[in-house]
Amino acid sequence: MQVNAPEDKVVYWGTGRRKSAIARVRLVPGSGELTINKKPGDIYFNRIASYIQSIKAPLETLGLENDYDILVTAHGGGLTGQADAVKLGVARALCELAPENRQPLKVEGYLTRDPRAKERKKYGLHKARKAHQYSKR
Repeated sequence: MQVNAPEDKVVYWGTGRRKSAIARVRLVPGSGELTINKKPGDIYFNRIASYIQSIKAPLETLGLENDYDILVTAHGGGLTGQADAVKLGVARALCELAPENRQPLKVEGYLTRDPRAKERKKYGLHKARKAHQYSKR
């Protein structure tokens, strides 16, 4: 979906989810800046470089790391879930940008949603699988 921004720039949208985190991602032509919930990416992720690297990985795969600004609205989950949700959103937005981007991103695994989520707690157990201590006598 292409939407014209107020400055007549073309904006590309992508939504990513991971665990209980949801990220709505916009790619806008720019200089490669990352903004999450109106904060710079390195401040939002407490300067943890691995999160920022993983978010920019789909852009680096296509050689576009300095061509687009990433604007994100993220909520739910923790930092790891949000970082992976943003990465998926960026990859989906790049597919909106040009359909031929889909194949290299798919090969690298950036378009696959990670289905792992927290398993629910069962009654009669301490946690999802942790049982009470067994006492023989």
